[in-house]
Amino acid sequence: MLSRRQFGQNLAAASFLASLNAASHVSAISNSVLQPRKKIAFLGTKVYQHSHAQHFLDRFAMGFAMGGKWHQPPVDIASVFIDQMQDNDTADIGKQRIERYGLKQFPTPAEALTLGGSTLAVDGVVIIGEHGDYPKNEKGQTLYPRYDWFKEVVKVFEASGRSVPIFNDKHLATDWNQCREMVADSKRLGFPFYAGSSLPVTWRLPSFEIPLDTPLKESVCVGYGGIDSYDFHALETAQCMSERRAGGEVGIRSVHTVKGEKLWTLLETPQREHTRELFVSALCRSHNLPVDNGYPAAPVTLEWARQTLPDTTGYFIEHLDGFHSAIFLTSIRDFNYAGLRSDNGEIVGCQMYLPMPGHSATTADFFTPLCQHVENMFLQGTTPYPIERTLLTSGMVIGGVESLFTGGKPFVTNDMAIRYKAPAQSMFWQE
Repeated sequence: MLSRRQFGQNLAAASFLASLNAASHVSAISNSVLQPRKKIAFLGTKVYQHSHAQHFLDRFAMGFAMGGKWHQPPVDIASVFIDQMQDNDTADIGKQRIERYGLKQFPTPAEALTLGGSTLAVDGVVIIGEHGDYPKNEKGQTLYPRYDWFKEVVKVFEASGRSVPIFNDKHLATDWNQCREMVADSKRLGFPFYAGSSLPVTWRLPSFEIPLDTPLKESVCVGYGGIDSYDFHALETAQCMSERRAGGEVGIRSVHTVKGEKLWTLLETPQREHTRELFVSALCRSHNLPVDNGYPAAPVTLEWARQTLPDTTGYFIEHLDGFHSAIFLTSIRDFNYAGLRSDNGEIVGCQMYLPMPGHSATTADFFTPLCQHVENMFLQGTTPYPIERTLLTSGMVIGGVESLFTGGKPFVTNDMAIRYKAPAQSMFWQE
């Protein structure tokens, strides 16, 4: 039995510990109250069903399913600027979303950043310059206002004497000097700048990663879609793997784009032996191959591809260290990677899984991990990978479009020596 003195000492100690726990709890509550939620400005070109703006807007406003539970957004959409809305159409999804989520709309990007005031009043900016009715140039590139909006945001930063993180959907611009200027602005003002595609961060089948500093000789992505749009997705699919090679990325020397019979003729040349092997390997990972009564009409070979996918477009890229990468835009409706190791000749690869609405899903959940990384940037003030990746892939798109525009003449450059190192940990979704 405890003595009266021991009992009193124990009681005092227990009371002291209880007071510490209570104080700690109150302190934690106070800290959460003192740290307000981050506010973001959302700038979008046009909102309609399955548009990029709709996918991002819903996830930042309502949240998304991840890891078997619903993830609530850790940030608030403080302002919205939508460039193209149907004023007389009550069914406009942009209007519906603004009303559903109780969002505040502003008439210009600058006013969305200042919340109608005179200085920057948000903690992050999302720029979705994709979709909508915008002019095209003579090369067929749609002139989305990504660069223009980015520069308006930078002006607000400069006038306010501070800056916040920016996310830019897809590639940066259709002009290489503008792309470089955007990255230079982020370095000059010191704000995190994240851009690019959902392909590097979506699920992979199988769940595969190339270890950092792997000896690679060549990369290939077989995907689908058109130039200055889905070509960017295919290029980032290849680049998120290629950048992990020994020595890291050093930039590119040329892009050669050919289509149809010119492509197949080029693939038959002796120097494209490895490209042919990787092309067939990537095709063999597809779950959307053309079929004849439910199954391919013949084994998947280069000749089968030539007969079945005759209008394929190929981008052949030479890097400054002698590395080669290529993408092929076909009609297979998925994106598949194949890479060749230079140490043992092994071909490795996977499919970047895209559960596409109207094709294999009702929601485009490959946007989910991308939104999660953007949220983390707003909260932590760091980007998951260097902006130089998207700068370089933007340059690859520009070079590929230029090559095709000139009738298949290789685009050669001395201005895309973009050197960077990939992050140690890949960002693809494994939930």
